[in-house]
Amino acid sequence: MDQRIINLFDEYTHKPLTRKEFMERLVKLTGGLALAMTALSVLDPGYAEAATVEESDKDLVLEDVTWPGDSSPMRGYLARPKGRKKRGAVVVIHENRGLTPHIKDVTRRVAKAGYLALGVDALSPFGGTPANEDEGRTLIGKLDAQQNLSNYLRALNYLRSRPDSNGKTGCVGFCWGGALANQLAVHDSLLNAAVAYYGMQPKAEDVPMIKAAVMLHYGGLDERVNAGAAAYEAALKAARVPYQQFIYAGANHAFNNDSSPARYNAEAAKLAWDRTLGLFKEKLS
Repeated sequence: MDQRIINLFDEYTHKPLTRKEFMERLVKLTGGLALAMTALSVLDPGYAEAATVEESDKDLVLEDVTWPGDSSPMRGYLARPKGRKKRGAVVVIHENRGLTPHIKDVTRRVAKAGYLALGVDALSPFGGTPANEDEGRTLIGKLDAQQNLSNYLRALNYLRSRPDSNGKTGCVGFCWGGALANQLAVHDSLLNAAVAYYGMQPKAEDVPMIKAAVMLHYGGLDERVNAGAAAYEAALKAARVPYQQFIYAGANHAFNNDSSPARYNAEAAKLAWDRTLGLFKEKLS
């Protein structure tokens, strides 16, 4: 697909670009409405689920859980291996459309690797993630940033308090969630590991607060997010924060999302996931 189309979709999903303006520009790029709709079906197939770990997996226990939020109860999707063993725990942070079937699948992937995994629904204050992704993106923009951060910090504390937790915690976030993973690293001194997939970076002056080991995954073609990567890396080095940074050549923003065929990069996604699990094994086991 023409990289200009992918870049336009990225602009639409992350900036205040109306759907009308997006479609008008997409039609111009593709040369017609029919071709525009075809491109859109590949870029944004909605809640199409490409499940890697099925909900029926016999090795997992799945449940909906709640915990006290900053101003209202928070909801989450908890996946854990069967058995009584105490395990490291991971908060899974969704993209800017809410707790979608794809992110629930990622949560199950983390559990399948041997951890307590909690997919937090950041849109709990609005009643939860809506079925319409455009509505989800709109609601994400209405979240109070400080309350949202507090809700995720409370999610980490909830996991630490569980009797099946060994007390070690990590987080992994994607896009909007990648930025939040970086913020959790800054604001939670007990966090052991933070993994950010194509997430915006924290302020350089906040980096010395990080106590966790940090892992950063970037798509080589993701110019918008990558613009802040060098400064973040310099700040991590200066603060002597343990970190690993990987840039995947030829990969776009959202390269891990296998429900978006145009941007998904199977090779990069597998390598990044293997590296992520390697960090969790080192820091959470």
